[in-house]
Amino acid sequence: MLAKRIIPCLDIKDGRVVKGINFVNIRDAGDPVDQARVYNDEGADELVFLDISATAFGHETVVHVVREVANQIHIPLTVGGGIRSVEDMRKILLAGADKISINSAAVLNPEIIKQGAAMFGSQCIVLAVDARRIQTQESKDSKWEVFINGGRKPTGIDVLDWIKQAVDLGAGEILLTSMDRDGTLSGYDLELNQAVSELVNVPLIASGGAGSMQHFADVLSIGADAALAASLFHDGQMKIRELKLYLANQNLPIRMV
Repeated sequence: MLAKRIIPCLDIKDGRVVKGINFVNIRDAGDPVDQARVYNDEGADELVFLDISATAFGHETVVHVVREVANQIHIPLTVGGGIRSVEDMRKILLAGADKISINSAAVLNPEIIKQGAAMFGSQCIVLAVDARRIQTQESKDSKWEVFINGGRKPTGIDVLDWIKQAVDLGAGEILLTSMDRDGTLSGYDLELNQAVSELVNVPLIASGGAGSMQHFADVLSIGADAALAASLFHDGQMKIRELKLYLANQNLPIRMV
């Protein structure tokens, strides 16, 4: 069985790490290069770097910051934000990224998934999905809607339908963020993550809501291949080494440092 992964996320705005709650109330959380170095040394399995201002305001991803971060770590680096073309992907990969995360651009132009997978391989293409639970009129059951532009814009697209389409087009991994749980420390949306893990056969990274070590164990036990967090790690509330030891004691397959 493949080891479950623990992935810190660096949300970057204007070259600084930031964090918010439900995608708003953004606050400064440190220097990205310093944070990356710490996570690498603590035993993180991968690192995600998302330029959250790039898509909303039309900026290119800060390539020089990506290069500085990549030079400080020896673990896989996924980069997203403001990537709108295969050429943008190429620039980020040349700067040192191992994978490309695309969100808004893929929704607006799904062919970019196929183009990127053909050029760089499906393993390089991570589909990021910002999902919000909605109540449907025709049913008491809730569904999830895809949001883009840093969670600012609803699309009316069903999350499960979109993920299935994207995987068919060549997406090799899913980074799934529950907007309802983001920054709340109340736990991952287990229903959402289980639905996606049962839908597709590519790796799933769960994001949004981690508040305790048990939350990581819960989501990794129901089908997620990796669990991502930001606030807990940035604020020093949880150490990755201690988290991995806890998960290993829960009989989850974990790569120990």
